[in-house]
Amino acid sequence: MSGEIFNPLIYISLTPLLGALILYFIPSTNLTLCRVIALQITCLTFILSLMLWIQFDSSTSLFQFVQTLNWLRSWNLYYTVGVDGISLFFILLTTFLTVICILVSWSSVRSLVREYLICFLILEFCLIQVFTVLDLLLFYIFFESVLIPMFLIIGIWGSRVRKIRAAYQFFLYTLVGSLIMLVGLVFIYFQTGTTDTQLLWQVSFSEFRQLLLWIAFFSSFAVKIPMIPFHIWLPEAHAEAPTAGSVILAGILLKMGGFGFLRFSLPLLPFASVFFSPLIFSLSLIAVVYASLTTLRQIDLKKIIAYSSVSHMGFVTIGIFSLTLHGIEGSIMLMLSHGLVSSALFLCIGILYDRHKTRIIKYYNGLIQVMPLFGIFFLFFSISNIGFPGTSSFIGEFLVLFGTFKLSIFITLVAALGMIFGAAYSIWLLNRIIFGNVKIQYFYLFQDISRREFWILLPLLGLVLWIGLYPSPFLDPLHFSVVALLERLVY
Repeated sequence: MSGEIFNPLIYISLTPLLGALILYFIPSTNLTLCRVIALQITCLTFILSLMLWIQFDSSTSLFQFVQTLNWLRSWNLYYTVGVDGISLFFILLTTFLTVICILVSWSSVRSLVREYLICFLILEFCLIQVFTVLDLLLFYIFFESVLIPMFLIIGIWGSRVRKIRAAYQFFLYTLVGSLIMLVGLVFIYFQTGTTDTQLLWQVSFSEFRQLLLWIAFFSSFAVKIPMIPFHIWLPEAHAEAPTAGSVILAGILLKMGGFGFLRFSLPLLPFASVFFSPLIFSLSLIAVVYASLTTLRQIDLKKIIAYSSVSHMGFVTIGIFSLTLHGIEGSIMLMLSHGLVSSALFLCIGILYDRHKTRIIKYYNGLIQVMPLFGIFFLFFSISNIGFPGTSSFIGEFLVLFGTFKLSIFITLVAALGMIFGAAYSIWLLNRIIFGNVKIQYFYLFQDISRREFWILLPLLGLVLWIGLYPSPFLDPLHFSVVALLERLVY
């Protein structure tokens, strides 16, 4: 594949960076031109990523669209990019949600618009690199580079006075965990002489070294997911971030930890992954139950969705470390579904905040009477968040539970409580906001969703239904890559 004349992966990688460079030379006073160019660049990147999906060969587990560049040859370091079934849909999700983020910020961001758009394009570039680079050192570099634009987005364009504190909390929590991973990375390089992912998969570390390296990697990935007790930064970051920041944070950034487990921890450290799986199950089950119960106590709309994300990502880690075909495929589908559903819910909350400048739940009631279109969208995405049959979340949760059932009935039963609690907090939230009497003592002017907001939410609704009703186009490319991953676990 490296000899292809037209490799869409190279253009996907470079297009956001080129767009950021173009925006830099546009006068900051020409806001409309900045927005149009950013939208065109992100749409072009999304179209190119669709070409990856169209040209992807689902009958092999090998990396495709591979391209190698001599980076530091004397140090045996090469910049290599490639795509397999596991990374394909994370790239598509990244490029799709970036378009959504540009559209949702069209009128809500009014200060430093050019710089805001540049941050998002650089963030998109770093995220695409995270999912495509086949070198452990470069993965770490881009894994950490994501923090910089996200830190700026929360700290500068955040919605409330605590945004600086939230930005530092997000930055420091994720950075400290990753520094331990850096120590493990340096150890691997001096032991093997390479950081090439595919070469490292052929290396067999001793059991003791696997345990130490697994803990180093876990310290970074667990904070990113985030797993309990490393989740403290997430609700605060969501509450203070602008709507687009919450969308990209919930939709993509939380998936980097799960992707890291799948790409590095499992195939590189198989013994340690099996050894520590009881620890993962314990933390994940606590996350599913504790985060769901905590969600019921929240009064801030964004924090409700943030804590529900912790619960859903607990499901994901259960699926990954079930080490079964159905469990791992289900965890990937659940991450993809969560990226769509949670993003849509944050968009709905952003619509309310833009109109009424508050996210406290007590001020809202009976919105179906005055905002019927909004009510329909919010109803659909709320039942999708539950894992209702016919939606994308159901496919992921069912596969995770099916795969885990082969391993332990007890784990499956406790994990299934998450679906019951999910129904509890989602229906409670839906009932408080959509139904009942309108509280005109707080608001007396209501405006339903605009045409732009309608066309932002409609593709998300369509994708959630598509995955829920016909998941084969999404599961087929995953299959051989997941089978190859499980083969590497036979240590």
